[in-house]
Amino acid sequence: MAGNSGADLHVRPALIVVISDALGETAELVAQAAASQFPGHPIEVRRFPHVTTEEDFQELMAGLGEAPAAVVYTIILPELRQAIAGRLQTAGVPYVDVMGPLLDGLAVRLAASPSRQPGLVHRLDARYFRRVEAVEFAVRYDDGKDPAGILRAEVVLLGVSRTSKTPTSMYLAHRQIKVANVPLVPEADLPDELFQVSPRKIIGLTINPEILLQIRTERLKSLGLGSGSRYADLGRIIEELEYADRVYRRLACTVVDVSQKAVEETANRILEIVGRT
Repeated sequence: MAGNSGADLHVRPALIVVISDALGETAELVAQAAASQFPGHPIEVRRFPHVTTEEDFQELMAGLGEAPAAVVYTIILPELRQAIAGRLQTAGVPYVDVMGPLLDGLAVRLAASPSRQPGLVHRLDARYFRRVEAVEFAVRYDDGKDPAGILRAEVVLLGVSRTSKTPTSMYLAHRQIKVANVPLVPEADLPDELFQVSPRKIIGLTINPEILLQIRTERLKSLGLGSGSRYADLGRIIEELEYADRVYRRLACTVVDVSQKAVEETANRILEIVGRT
């Protein structure tokens, strides 16, 4: 009995081989989930990414030195999937084709062929994280909170109050563009950082004064305030817009008129200007 107990301590773990033509993270999660259902049984999951040919598969199997308990794979090319399945069947090794049946089913249901490009999900993930980063950037450097963002931004929006700087910044952020926006107020000094960046990434927003008067008046009403404030005074609005025009000329930046424009229109015009359409 003592001898058997000692032997048990050196039982070699069952081996699950994970194979992918990309990174293999999806297949590895499947394998780990399955292994977790056998507590007390030693199971090793070993991942082999970037297996793109039958020769790659043969080499890795030959190098294992032992027959795996199972093989899990995510392979896009149908020829390679079939070759792997055939060899594993011949060797009597259980296998799970994670991607194949779903790809085939979707192809039939959609009457379309898959792109058959390995790693596309990671490209989508990369775009997602760039978008999240851009949104966080827009929030952090909104409304001139931190002028340091001007130096790091891909686009800098300038404008007087209620020229849609913030919503335009957020729209551009969802297009993976890092935007800082800075309010223009005649009584406030301009950030030095504005003169340290290329005018090509600075966009000045302007608007018809009558339209801006209506927007600001409605804004005051929504806040439960009267319309007697200088904020909604036409003379003050004209003064602010003239100041903004002087700033734009000084910076030699492009100016976009947002009068009667939806945020999407303004943002798309900016994308054209900065060459990111």
